[in-house]
Amino acid sequence: MKLTTKLLAATAIVSASAASAVELEVTHWWTSGGEAAAVSKFAEAWNATGNTWVDGAIAGSGGTARPIIISRILGGDPMAATQLNHGRQAEELIEAGLMLDLTDVAEAGGWADIVNPSSLLDSCTLDGRIYCVPVNIHSFQWMWLSHQAFADAGVDVPSNWDEFVASADALEAAGKVPLAMGQQGWQQNGAFGVMAVAIAGQDAWLAVNADKDADVAAGPEYAKVFEAAVAAREMAANTNVQDWNQATNMVITGEAGGQIMGDWAQGEFSVAGSVAGEDYTCLPGLGVNQVLDTGGDAFYFPVIDDPEIEAAQKELAALLISPEVQVAFNLSKGSLPVRGDIDLSAANDCMQKGLEILAAGNVLPSGDQNLSADTTTQIEDLMAEFWSGDMSAADAQERYAALIAAAD
Repeated sequence: MKLTTKLLAATAIVSASAASAVELEVTHWWTSGGEAAAVSKFAEAWNATGNTWVDGAIAGSGGTARPIIISRILGGDPMAATQLNHGRQAEELIEAGLMLDLTDVAEAGGWADIVNPSSLLDSCTLDGRIYCVPVNIHSFQWMWLSHQAFADAGVDVPSNWDEFVASADALEAAGKVPLAMGQQGWQQNGAFGVMAVAIAGQDAWLAVNADKDADVAAGPEYAKVFEAAVAAREMAANTNVQDWNQATNMVITGEAGGQIMGDWAQGEFSVAGSVAGEDYTCLPGLGVNQVLDTGGDAFYFPVIDDPEIEAAQKELAALLISPEVQVAFNLSKGSLPVRGDIDLSAANDCMQKGLEILAAGNVLPSGDQNLSADTTTQIEDLMAEFWSGDMSAADAQERYAALIAAAD
């Protein structure tokens, strides 16, 4: 696949000043097997330019990595580039003048014409200037089902959430954990969001997350979601793992019936040699609402007072969104590309489902694009407490509605 004229122009504006090889430290939290395989595609592409990718992987989830990343930037020890989620996570750093303005690269590359949906680029934009390059579309709106687990339990693989709930007793009787769930607030909050879209509906979800409507959060639509979350908590009670990829492995090995997790789980299935449609089934929107929330990852470039480094940072920004790199990275990651003009005919069954949903325009903004990092952290803390104890649906809903009422 050839680079477009616009991409060549984007690369040219930065490559001219990057005459010598440059080492760039890049921080990220992609450390599971599937994630590591995917990020290596970025590193290989950058190293192929004659420059050097210095990998700054931070073990743990984004919740672990982000404070470390932000602390380094605020403390005057910035990395050259860093993964964050496109949304509001870097808002204060941008306002403080600590993030590199990429508007010239974006305009030369025609990002406004190729990034789909446009909300991803909007999330990189503040006061009309662009400060990050979106690299993928990740959605939490997926459920992953183990064919082996359901075969062992003697029941059909479910096609929706209600059928999954109905299969829980058979799974438990066969010695399976019905629902694999890692014991971290971000995983539990993500699963809750998926249930909210499927059970309360898109309008209710938007009212709560986009409009911060506490009355809807406290209302009957969300009461059904919290009741479903209690059932999910019971199905997940015997998971006994911490990290999301450990829970995914339970589905891969047939120890668990299913997992509600974002499409990055596909990378783990791929590394394990599992085949979509044969070894596992994926249900977007729990098989109820075929919709994706279009969050994902972006790379930001902290301001460094060195013209050679700045030129290399902009060269890397252009490279990350180039057609070849987008294909290689997203096929490995299990995410969807941000470019709407590339061929992904090699994508597996689950990715094709996602591409069809995206093409139909059945998308929602992600929570990261609507809620501040502080509000998100408070909700994740609530979800961690809810999933680890015996808090009632009514009590959890009351506290959740209060957080939405106070959300910024």
